[in-house]
Amino acid sequence: MDPLTLFALANGAVSAVKAGCKLYKDIKGAAGEVKDVLKDLDDQFHKLFPPEKPPTPAQRNAYVEEKNRVITLNKRANTNEHTGIYQEIGNHLGTYYDNFYKCIAVFEEEERRAKTEVYTGDDSLGKRALQRVLMRKQLQQMEIDLRELMVYQSPKELGALYTDVEEMMKEMSKEQKLLVTRQMQSQAVQERRRQTRLKQLKHEFVIGVAIMIIIFVMAGMFMWVAHDRQKKYPQYGDGLFPKSEESRKKESAIQIYIGR
Repeated sequence: MDPLTLFALANGAVSAVKAGCKLYKDIKGAAGEVKDVLKDLDDQFHKLFPPEKPPTPAQRNAYVEEKNRVITLNKRANTNEHTGIYQEIGNHLGTYYDNFYKCIAVFEEEERRAKTEVYTGDDSLGKRALQRVLMRKQLQQMEIDLRELMVYQSPKELGALYTDVEEMMKEMSKEQKLLVTRQMQSQAVQERRRQTRLKQLKHEFVIGVAIMIIIFVMAGMFMWVAHDRQKKYPQYGDGLFPKSEESRKKESAIQIYIGR
């Protein structure tokens, strides 16, 4: 498992939880009668911009957008849309804790292996250790921010949701830690087997190439020796013994006949 990927997933889940909490708070705050809220907006706007000091087009557009936002939130609140957002927040919170505890388990396993195994990766040991420290601190800060947001800055039901999910994921993290450790150990064994097989294949390839080179060199030497022997001792022809007088006469006769 890549801790960078797990960290990115946890960070994305935290962002989604924060956005969900804000939307939930806005929608729930807009529940009930919207007339008083709109009247309050009108009063504030007219105080800021009396007739002798009219607003700019941009300021008036911002005022209209805010009124429309309040009306939209009120409609969503009155249709209990915040209930679905509550469930989404719970799902994102579960995703965060799932990747949080997996990431911690990966860190612990990497630290354990660093003491017993030779590291063969591209990054230095110091860089890997620093990366673990930084990401661990960032994950811990995420946890602090989420607790602060959901328990102290959101409606109480979101604080209760945070507490329930946190307790549940703490129990599940014990099982996840075992699973992550086993998976990483299995991947390490498979990687060692793969590296051993690659070394074996490279060794066999080198031996095969060496054998082929020897065969070609020896074949070339034999051909050169045979050619040299034929030039120096033509009376032997292609054989090991000199040709008989009768054989030479026959060959001469054949050559003369062909020449005619």
